[in-house]
Amino acid sequence: MNLNDLIEDHAISPEQVLVLRHRPHEPELNKVLPWLAAERPEVFNAYQQTQGEKLQGVMQRMEGTGYVASFIGHEPGRALFIGLYSIESSRAMTREEFWQVPAYIEMRAFGMRGFAEDDPRASILWFDLELRSDFYPHWKGKLIVDWPPPERSWWRRAHRNVMPIHAILEDSALDSSIPEWTEIVLRWEELGVLPKRWRSALSQWRGIYYIHDETDGKGYVGSACGEDNAPRGHGGNRLLRQRDPRRFRFSILQRVSPDMDARDVIRLEASWKERLHSRSPSGLSDN
Repeated sequence: MNLNDLIEDHAISPEQVLVLRHRPHEPELNKVLPWLAAERPEVFNAYQQTQGEKLQGVMQRMEGTGYVASFIGHEPGRALFIGLYSIESSRAMTREEFWQVPAYIEMRAFGMRGFAEDDPRASILWFDLELRSDFYPHWKGKLIVDWPPPERSWWRRAHRNVMPIHAILEDSALDSSIPEWTEIVLRWEELGVLPKRWRSALSQWRGIYYIHDETDGKGYVGSACGEDNAPRGHGGNRLLRQRDPRRFRFSILQRVSPDMDARDVIRLEASWKERLHSRSPSGLSDN
């Protein structure tokens, strides 16, 4: 069985379908795009609602009759299913209008170039893409198809390609399990789009975390021992409130037993402050 079989099962001709395998060149955006697809589908859709000049022309000719089968690059030669969207209509958008759209402002924080200054077009088309809720919604993030070479050809016409079904996962790959705590380094913007599974795990952990400010290299040590342990910016700290959180990087210094007494956690926090010299004026801890 292949993707075109699934398309035809819904009385849609593959000739009406464009298959997109999103894999942003911007590293930070590429990292969070699966999270956006899982947690912020409207922002993910905004990412694909404007396109380069060639694909824009193809989509414009398919308005009212065509579809976009949306995938994310899963690994080399594979694509992870997100959804099928109908191409309803389009409208012209200037560069100024583009950068006033909240979703594009949000993705710009992850490095998205978008409608960049070096794009020779005076305006681009914004497409109204409507998700087909009846097209295998339970396979979002689970259906993997083989992506035929060449790897760099990221959009295809469905009827000219055979994309065999490689696997159907039990759990969504969009919000895969949280990594080891020693591997976690998060930007401020990433905290707002963390997968639910990550948030759930972080809310149960107790330990000591570190905030590094890239502006001048100063750091803040804090402890997480309440009901919601995920760090959330300044945490009431006077020195952090005076800074731009977009320059913060969050990591975990030490995990402790979930039943450790809060007073012992605070003592550990003080020890880390001493070892990392995070107290003011060397660092950003104000106590």
